[in-house]
Amino acid sequence: MEEDRLPELPNFITLLNHVFHEHPVIHFIHQWENVFFSLLIATGISLLFYFGTRKRELIPSGLQNFLEYVVELLRSLITSILGPVEGEKYLPFLGTLFIYILTMNLFGIIPLMKSPSASLNTTVALALCVFCLVQYLNIKNMGLFGFFYHMAGEPKSIGGWIFAPFMLILELITQLARPVTLSLRLFGNVMGEDILLGIFAIFGITILASYNPPVGLPLQIPFMFLALLTSFMQALVFTLLSTIYIFLSMVQHEEKHHPESKH
Repeated sequence: MEEDRLPELPNFITLLNHVFHEHPVIHFIHQWENVFFSLLIATGISLLFYFGTRKRELIPSGLQNFLEYVVELLRSLITSILGPVEGEKYLPFLGTLFIYILTMNLFGIIPLMKSPSASLNTTVALALCVFCLVQYLNIKNMGLFGFFYHMAGEPKSIGGWIFAPFMLILELITQLARPVTLSLRLFGNVMGEDILLGIFAIFGITILASYNPPVGLPLQIPFMFLALLTSFMQALVFTLLSTIYIFLSMVQHEEKHHPESKH
């Protein structure tokens, strides 16, 4: 596959497959390594929150204090967009989305690990989860025909009905473009980080190749700090856009039931 030829840093599954390439289990895990790392990260996050909140105290400290601080930051961010009631309702989904994406992005910086979000399959799956939720909310809030009527521009005159098919097509393209842009933005940036780290790691080894050293020059280390920033920013952008898409589906619901708010 094309993805296998990218100059990425090797992970422990790649090394195991290189040594035990005939072993069927290792070969299977290598073929599905993005799924493996995704499940590994999800399990790690679940265990972290389980042990961090297993013995909750009124005055938190240590891991519980850190986790509550993270949750409070996410709560303030999400409720500032969705409002206190709806923000609390979607905090578990959006908060989990941010933490999961951020951890996946950062996982590739750890030696012998890999960022599952550097795979388009992973980012498309995440974007489709958001897309399906938003479309469900649109239909729930406006009804199926009301949703199509809204996408057609809510025509009320003859001219509006004439342009309604064009408005409907444009809005359908907009709706379908959202998961595409969400997935490609996250995939492209994380994959670019991994390729950059891989290129400079290979370059550091190549410089000292004639001396046969056990290790090469760690030229990729300065770019790891850049990867920390971009990993956080991409997780934040993905979560904020998802929050805004949910908010837009709620706005139509509020306007439908409270038309006086327009005046």
